Amino acid sequence: MATEQKKETNQFEGTIHVTGKGVGYFPIPDLDEDFEIQPENLKSALNRDRVRIEPLGKESFGRKQAKVIDIVERHKTEFVGTLEKTTSGFFLIPDDKNMYRDIFVPEDKIGKAKEGDKVQVKIVEWPDPAKSPKGEVIRVIGKAGEHNAEMLGIVYENGFEVEFPATVEEEAQAWKEKYKNEDKLKDRKDFRDRITFTIDPADAKDFDDALSFMALPNEDYEVGIHIADVSHFVVEKTELDREARKRGTSIYLVDRTIPMLPEVLSNNLCSLNPNEPKYAFSAVFVMDKDAQVKERWFGKTLIESDKRFTYEEAQEILDKGSGEFIEELQTLNVLAKKLREEKFKKGAIDFESDEVKFELDDLGKPIRVYRKERKDTHKLIEDFMLLANREVATHMHTANAKNSRAAFVYRIHDAPDREKIMNLATFVKALGFELKNKDGETTGRDIARMLRSVDGSPTEMLIKTAAVRAMSKAVYSTANIGHFGLAFDFYTHFTSPIRRYPDLMVHRLLYRFLTSGQIEQDEIVKYQKLSDDSSEREMEAAKAERTSIKYKQVEYMQDRIGQEFDALVSGVSEWGVYVEENISKAEGMVRLRDMKDDFYELNEKLYAIVGKNTGKKYSLGDKIRVKLVASDPERKTLDFKFI
Repeated sequence: MATEQKKETNQFEGTIHVTGKGVGYFPIPDLDEDFEIQPENLKSALNRDRVRIEPLGKESFGRKQAKVIDIVERHKTEFVGTLEKTTSGFFLIPDDKNMYRDIFVPEDKIGKAKEGDKVQVKIVEWPDPAKSPKGEVIRVIGKAGEHNAEMLGIVYENGFEVEFPATVEEEAQAWKEKYKNEDKLKDRKDFRDRITFTIDPADAKDFDDALSFMALPNEDYEVGIHIADVSHFVVEKTELDREARKRGTSIYLVDRTIPMLPEVLSNNLCSLNPNEPKYAFSAVFVMDKDAQVKERWFGKTLIESDKRFTYEEAQEILDKGSGEFIEELQTLNVLAKKLREEKFKKGAIDFESDEVKFELDDLGKPIRVYRKERKDTHKLIEDFMLLANREVATHMHTANAKNSRAAFVYRIHDAPDREKIMNLATFVKALGFELKNKDGETTGRDIARMLRSVDGSPTEMLIKTAAVRAMSKAVYSTANIGHFGLAFDFYTHFTSPIRRYPDLMVHRLLYRFLTSGQIEQDEIVKYQKLSDDSSEREMEAAKAERTSIKYKQVEYMQDRIGQEFDALVSGVSEWGVYVEENISKAEGMVRLRDMKDDFYELNEKLYAIVGKNTGKKYSLGDKIRVKLVASDPERKTLDFKFI
């Protein structure tokens, strides 16, 4: 919710951002600056709380000052961390680095927890903002530092649950019997005669999309994009639906998936497993050899997958030019490449990069780290999913054109902020490249052109990361503004309802439109709220996933203290040089205070740290050799020194 000014007062209401040092920042309406709120003026406000503030009418070091008048709504009151014992009692040392106070836990409120445990604590009272809040242990997660406890801690810290409530599991289990006795072709089109297969990661447990292929007599092709019909099983106003809405998304940590739906649905009834008749919601297209869509059909189907391919298996068949369903795979690959070419021609931006993956031992310790390269089969699936998402959104927008307030859920991506683009242009220029822009206004084509120019350069990943950070966040909304990054006028998420709640909403809305006609505009508020909640959950899940990767990177490096590595300067600041190790992509810091050969200072214009006496320079993108001197998995930090 945006910042609001209270009528007839000089007070503002909105979301506050608080640092780990206890300094708050509150956006000033209509200005590109914040009010700064000193610790003594926070009134115990925490990061992302909704607060009411009042300007103090003074500045400190050029920053407007304000104070918190009231906490309207807490963002969260439960924190994960490590329980420590001191002379004055037990304290939770929070994992959340924006939580600027430890939480005091009276001995009679620790339950079965022991010192050194990873626990979750709920704040129960905070009478004096100058002192620690009081809390109670609500969950003992495990021993701090142990793999399982750390992974679960990340899940709970980001507001997600692992286990499903008993009522939800019971509802899911009840579907097994119901499904067995259903008329499978009631109100469904039979697609079981089409050659159909899934292509997924080797470790995938749920399959929510399949492709069917049929060559037509006139040299056109029928391509079916079949998506698990989750909406058949997860019905509105049920416990299953309430839980799925609350979770919003599945979470993919380095070693496990925390699913949005119970396993009986996600891995069984809804999953498009091979050689089993399955319910799907399908987008079927007649396409010519240039991948142009000539006809489209949307509807509920019964399908049967003939084969479960891994990406690697399908890629090997394409590479060898022989194997199961070779003709279908080859034709689909050609069509996918044409869809991709068309997308980039219209200005889509290619941000894709290789993933960092871990091989873990039986105790969850990382023993190998590697980069997973994206091959043609990954792109093939992605391009047909993009096609289905785009066509569903276009169909619904066209159908709703007469009623501009009709309800639908789009996936939107706004143009980037001008100031961020100007900063990005300056950044890439310092590395020898150019981003065309006019006072911060740019196009997808210009960004794509710049990214192509850095392909293969030592700073490629650095620039791609900076470009991603300069982009707006893609979110869900009932108001369509198009998708800047994909260069699509209309886009939605239709293809992953097993793991994303917005896709489930899209299935329901599309089916209602196909069977009942126009969707009423009085539902806009309901679906906008669901869209906002889903966007929020998606961001929290992404944060959990990033945290789990960061933890494993630091843990992997822990056994390598004293070793030397090739790295890249990935950032510079007043307190040090950020470096990224080439193989694990683990980021750490060389601190200025440890650079003894000169007195180094930050030169912001050069994006460099420069020695005052020698002129020696460490610039963004420099290839360097470093030695790892310390690793702290708890703080998720690495310390290096230059060789």
